[in-house]
Amino acid sequence: MSDIPWSPPPVLLAVDLVILTLRSAQLHVLLVERGIDPHKGRHALPGGFLNNADEDLLAAAHRELREEANLDATHLHLEQLGAYGAPGRDPRGRVVSVAYLAIAPGLPEPEAGTDAAGAAWRPVRDVDSGGLELAFDHRQILADGIERARTKLEKSALATAFCGETFTIAELQQVYEAVWGTRLDPRNFYRKIQGIPGFIVPAGSERRTTGGRPAQLFRRGPQTVLFPPLNRPPSPSVNRTDP
Repeated sequence: MSDIPWSPPPVLLAVDLVILTLRSAQLHVLLVERGIDPHKGRHALPGGFLNNADEDLLAAAHRELREEANLDATHLHLEQLGAYGAPGRDPRGRVVSVAYLAIAPGLPEPEAGTDAAGAAWRPVRDVDSGGLELAFDHRQILADGIERARTKLEKSALATAFCGETFTIAELQQVYEAVWGTRLDPRNFYRKIQGIPGFIVPAGSERRTTGGRPAQLFRRGPQTVLFPPLNRPPSPSVNRTDP
């Protein structure tokens, strides 16, 4: 047995951010264009290394979002998504990244800063289709973030935050379709929504739609946790009717 004392390998600690929003009825993610190597010129999630050993992880996430995209995270609910530390994920060495997730409406246009050559909201479908490649393992981190966001819509009233003060069932359905990435049967959706006590409540008014009957308006209800949950269809489909 060797008498040489064992010492742990050096590990660099970083943060990455999955910031999602809805724009033009589509799910979008905040991406930056890397201005430095490695992967210079490729798109990536905003993020970076901790400044020093005393910097808190959440503070680092707030700082990186501000520095790389000029977005203020103090009004966002950032939650830890997971830790990513596979060997070889970063050519600069052994890097462990703690990823954070936020999904919120009405986020402003980003402005690139520090080592980011560009920053923009990009449709998630551009990444899903393979038309937009991401640096490092950010495609996997984004996929995990999207799955977490979709689950949040199943179990919470988050979707109502993307609607106006009053909204129709059809408008609420559009939010679910955008985040879940699938078409929903309107009658089935209406039945499920009405079966969740306190999720939405009638606003006592209607909105006339072009060429159709007036649509009843609703407001978000007092319930923030949905029970029973509004489960997704098991696979993308059009005009699907769940049992």
